[in-house]
Amino acid sequence: MALAQSRVTAQGQISVPAEIRKRLGLGPGSVLEWHEQSGEVIVRKAGRHTSADVHLALFGSAAKPPAGVSVKEGIKKHIRRRHARD
Repeated sequence: MALAQSRVTAQGQISVPAEIRKRLGLGPGSVLEWHEQSGEVIVRKAGRHTSADVHLALFGSAAKPPAGVSVKEGIKKHIRRRHARD
């Protein structure tokens, strides 16, 4: 069952329902991330990542980080790739 619904305007905009804004602590200037996964769209407040998300982003599907790679360096590389201008 859906928590709430939003309608997309002709300009592609939506309003976030008040209940959702309260639950996620969203206010003016809050950033939302959109992800597509198995034909579904997942929207979440930016900056909310699990340790599994961080591990996957840094090291891919490897069970253990490569030898000699620090988490701090891995994060720096990931951020550079993610925010690189094309």
